[in-house]
Amino acid sequence: MQNMKDLPAKSFEFVQLDDHIHDTKFETKPVGYLKDAWNRFKKNKASVVAAIIIVLIVLYGIIYPFCTDRKLSENHVEFSLMRPKNDFLSNFGFCNGQYTKKGTLSSYAQDYGKAVMYLYTPDNVTTIFNISELEDLKFNPIKKINKTYETEGLKYIEYRIDQYLEKGYERVQVTRQEYAEMLKWQEETGYQLVFPLVDTSNYTNPMHKTNDDLWYMVDNKGYPLDKNGKAVKDIEKFEYLVPNFLTDSDGNVLYTQDAGTDSYYIRVSRYVRYIYDFGEEPSFLLGSDGIGYDIAVRLAYGIRLSLILAVCVAVINFIIGSIYGAIAGYYGGAVDMIMERITDVLGGMPTMVVITLFNIFLVETNKVSPAVSFIIAFIATGWIGTASGVRTQFYRFKHQEYVLAARTLGARDFRLMFKHVFPNSLGTIITSSVLVIPGVIFSETSLSYLGIIDLNGPNASSIGTMLSNGQQYLSTYPHIILWPAIIIALLMLCFNLFGNGLRDAFNPSLRGVEE
Repeated sequence: MQNMKDLPAKSFEFVQLDDHIHDTKFETKPVGYLKDAWNRFKKNKASVVAAIIIVLIVLYGIIYPFCTDRKLSENHVEFSLMRPKNDFLSNFGFCNGQYTKKGTLSSYAQDYGKAVMYLYTPDNVTTIFNISELEDLKFNPIKKINKTYETEGLKYIEYRIDQYLEKGYERVQVTRQEYAEMLKWQEETGYQLVFPLVDTSNYTNPMHKTNDDLWYMVDNKGYPLDKNGKAVKDIEKFEYLVPNFLTDSDGNVLYTQDAGTDSYYIRVSRYVRYIYDFGEEPSFLLGSDGIGYDIAVRLAYGIRLSLILAVCVAVINFIIGSIYGAIAGYYGGAVDMIMERITDVLGGMPTMVVITLFNIFLVETNKVSPAVSFIIAFIATGWIGTASGVRTQFYRFKHQEYVLAARTLGARDFRLMFKHVFPNSLGTIITSSVLVIPGVIFSETSLSYLGIIDLNGPNASSIGTMLSNGQQYLSTYPHIILWPAIIIALLMLCFNLFGNGLRDAFNPSLRGVEE
């Protein structure tokens, strides 16, 4: 070894003497764990789109009930099975409440007569009107005649009709005061609500005697009669409808008929009656169901209920499963063996059986509500999957060098578990927890659809029950089942894509990896 004193003098010269040595300044801002996770999440376009769709669905469920005066328990039986209608969207040619109707000339005459009725006034109930006068009539249900054709000797007509205006008229009983208020409202608004009563005694067909839309003379098959009593089977001659109003002994048309003490029978337009009762024309953004509930309102509350149940179950299962799995995975040995046997016993119980038993012993005995019973049933065994995932991750990371280093420096078990091991397992844990949400929503929907649990009612709504109620109208009114089906499909797909994005974003092993 060379002696220090034998080294040349130049070996002892200063490398630098005048310049200050310091660390180089970072050219970029420091990136924390959450910031890095967000940057990686943004790169997954499918997860970003899924997250946006989930946010939009959640916002719809929260905000829409505040944007309408229609309540969850409010239903309009007279406007059941209505197609979607919105004044703004109808300007673009859709969501206008119309459909194409095919029928005989007698059924067309009935729809035609619903419009003509609005042209009659208290002072003019015998005038014959021309078809051209109906073109600009506000309450004309017939919007467009597509074609007329003949099949097997019968004439048919195909035309576009407004389903809301198609509702026509009904005979109702009101008090004298209510009738006076209706007449006053008519005068103030210009809308005709009360119409002449029909003389049903002139009809021979029993079905015609209860049809308040037939205000004109018809034959036994429903074809309108002209002033000579002949059936009109030519569409161009429908302008010659002969009124069949109820009259008194002097020939005056009657608008009321005595119904007993302080009450009348009157004939009103269902459409205008809705305006009178609620101050707006009837319309349902997504249509109405079989008993007149607004599908848009019911769907919003159904989304609320499903998400609240799913998030509650996911959060509680995440907490229980994380703590249980962390203890089992960190300590291992006998502790792990005992805890695993417990999960094996609980995991062997079928979820359907557990839910059914909770429903029988808690809900049917009125101890808790169906929603609370559903949450308890899913928590009973739902945390096992999360616990298993956490346990696996703890076995994977607990012997890593950084954990051993922290233990050497005196870190306690709690700190090692939840400061060093748990954050590195967070990606997988969060993914499994997020995926619990679509699983719970799907289970709730399936159980409601099958009728095992009942989360529906005047003050509650469930997506599954909406699907079940709309099934019978699938071929005739598919919009009833369409909207809840779309929502449940989007929630299932988007939560899975969103969970996969979170898994990659919160995986520390991918930090700094450039794609």
